[in-house]
Amino acid sequence: MNQVDVAIVGAGPSGAWAALVLARRGARVLLLDPSHPREKPCGGGVTGRALSIVASEVDVERMPAVEIERATFRDGAGRTVDVPLQTSSEEPPLIVASRKSFDALLVDRACQSGAAHIGARVSGVARENGHFRVETTAGTYRAGWVVGADGANSFLRGRLARRFSRSQLSIATGFFVEGATSRAIVLEITTDPPGYIWSFPRPDHIAIGICAQADAGSTVRSLRERTARWMRDTGAARDARLTPYSWPIPSLSARDLETLPVGGPGWLLVGDAAGLVDPINREGIFFALESARLAAEAILSGRRADSDYEARLRADILPELACAARLKEGFFRPRFTRLLLDALQESARVRRVMADLVAGAQSYRGLKWRLAGTLNWRLAWRALAFR
Repeated sequence: MNQVDVAIVGAGPSGAWAALVLARRGARVLLLDPSHPREKPCGGGVTGRALSIVASEVDVERMPAVEIERATFRDGAGRTVDVPLQTSSEEPPLIVASRKSFDALLVDRACQSGAAHIGARVSGVARENGHFRVETTAGTYRAGWVVGADGANSFLRGRLARRFSRSQLSIATGFFVEGATSRAIVLEITTDPPGYIWSFPRPDHIAIGICAQADAGSTVRSLRERTARWMRDTGAARDARLTPYSWPIPSLSARDLETLPVGGPGWLLVGDAAGLVDPINREGIFFALESARLAAEAILSGRRADSDYEARLRADILPELACAARLKEGFFRPRFTRLLLDALQESARVRRVMADLVAGAQSYRGLKWRLAGTLNWRLAWRALAFR
């Protein structure tokens, strides 16, 4: 039986980054995933703060990506407001990358740092004599630690903790529009079901889709039909070849986050597998990379890595996600949507705040005070009230 220090299930951004950090520090790391790198059915926006995490290891300037110049916000009545994405931060602006290319770069760097990547599916995991026995389609391995980086439907989460309930998931579904691109993203806030429709350009296609809570009463079919109607109404993707997709995304409440299981003796969960996704915009790449770093550092510390990792999350990531979860309760209400677009139309200061929020340079915890500083008291008061 092959012996490794850490077996990581999933070679997306969180798994590959954890593997790189661990291997760079001398750990024997096995990265298990039969499907990565692959194109991911999501918007694919990589914020400046996410890029800053990997910039020392990955030459992002050589990665196929689209630099976004503006975000267009829409409401259900067809009103639009353009928001330039020149942020007040020194971090780079929002880019939208091919997830296949982005993930491949991270996996390649992890392997160059000493990790082994095996395209095998994990079929079993069990605790034995202080280690984990990891059964895969390529053989059986013995690992001191296992890390679940295998997404919302995480195999490890299902075996070692508990699967997400339907109320803790969102459905993301839509179409890849092949052969088209642009330098603008489009976001339309929807109230029935509460969520949003997006259009994100990538280097060789546009990802258009809708995201809504899985327990909101909508099916994948009805949401995809809603996306198709939106595309017809807006003239997007006219005569283009469409490839449909669907994907679950964790979308947790503030109460869920208070009791979130993220690890135990010998095992940790990172990224989507841990539920570390922005509950409002469902962005997860930054939280995937940051949680991977925290998990790797906890394992390398040599202390009780599970409790150390949870403490790091509760100090660094979970307060921001909990704040977003509380704001989400009112964000998709029609009254707030109208107020937001009014403020974006009327105030350059509010547009700058929104640009920073989209680019990841503005935290939710500081949002209400930043809005108050724009002198748009109505919007700031509503943001405060919804908390």
